[in-house]
Amino acid sequence: MKNESNVNSYARVFPTVFESASGEIITDQNGKKYLDFFSGAGALNYGHNNPELKQALLSFLEKDSVVHCLDMDSVVKGTFLEKFEDIILKPRGLNYKVQFTGPTGTNAVEAAVKLARIVTKRKKIVAFTHSFHGMSATSLALSGSCEENQKVNPAQDVIFFPYADFFGEEVNTIEYLKKMILTPGSGLELPAAVILETIQAEGGINVASIKWLQELRQFTQENGILLIVDDIQVGCGRTGNFFSFERAGIIPDLVLLSKSISGFGTPLSLVLLKPELDQWKPGEHNGTFRCNNLSLCTASKALDFWKDGALERKISANAQTIKVRLEELLAKSEYIVAVRGMGMIWGVEFISGQIAKEVSASLFEQGMLIERCGNDDQVLKLLAPLTISDENLAEGLNKLAEHVLNLEVAAVMTV
Repeated sequence: MKNESNVNSYARVFPTVFESASGEIITDQNGKKYLDFFSGAGALNYGHNNPELKQALLSFLEKDSVVHCLDMDSVVKGTFLEKFEDIILKPRGLNYKVQFTGPTGTNAVEAAVKLARIVTKRKKIVAFTHSFHGMSATSLALSGSCEENQKVNPAQDVIFFPYADFFGEEVNTIEYLKKMILTPGSGLELPAAVILETIQAEGGINVASIKWLQELRQFTQENGILLIVDDIQVGCGRTGNFFSFERAGIIPDLVLLSKSISGFGTPLSLVLLKPELDQWKPGEHNGTFRCNNLSLCTASKALDFWKDGALERKISANAQTIKVRLEELLAKSEYIVAVRGMGMIWGVEFISGQIAKEVSASLFEQGMLIERCGNDDQVLKLLAPLTISDENLAEGLNKLAEHVLNLEVAAVMTV
């Protein structure tokens, strides 16, 4: 749009002007409907304008509730904290305090790293290859998938190590990490923290195994290193459980939540921290828009989705459907290198970024939003709302399969 900065990106990928949205359908100003397999980059796990969340928001505004009061206490903040404790933390045996940071995920990353350094009195932070943690200074320095952007970023005391199966299954990267950190003469010092995504979303849908996560947690515990799990994109149910690390039975020291924690696409960001780590001085990490009451209103209502297990069962069923369809497509297409994922985050890796770009662009023309990820943008990322209907999930998978197979036919005819 006129006068908007060149930094805008998604409007270039999806070149239309959107006007309305409901559930997994978004409509542009010309009335064309698009099936949304993008979900606001993971910020819309419950779909667009979820009716229950929308009604909660309308009622909140109708009563002239306090919308902005920084981090002063409010009724809606109390409601959220109580429900989060009762519905999410207690049933999982988790004992965390909640810190409200600035409203973006990257601010939660900045806060967690700052706190880790305060608590341990050490500076170094371990991050991983192909990681992504945000675009502010520290978050960018932690992001292995943003090598080009790091050229303008000052040193941030970050040590990069190979993630999970970086060298293939035959190499235990945890043993490598242990050896390098604990061996005198390696040139490395004991870090303050390790930060990771249990599934690297922007890095290409790389899934860490349960064994790898458990070994990493054991190593950090034994050596007084804090473990920070960035659940900003793959938390809030995206992997099937509310937290992505539940499958491994581990308990991180700090957990980062943003994107879908508000449930409605409005900004909210949290750091969950073990009580003994809460060594902040009042106001030591603050911001004008932390503890966004408008977002807390919908966030409180969204927690109701996690009361009875129904949503988890739906995600599990959807995951199986997606897995079967993508594996069938992998077997039929020479253009696909691999499919991987879990829950409702899946990646289809093509032999090149150019082919993935062509598929994404063609699907957009056919009325479907789906983005790319990976270091060469060679992976299509399936990120449909958790609440998508069975019919629309099938339609999206059918569209993807049809286009990829037609791509095969077109290639053969061109030869």
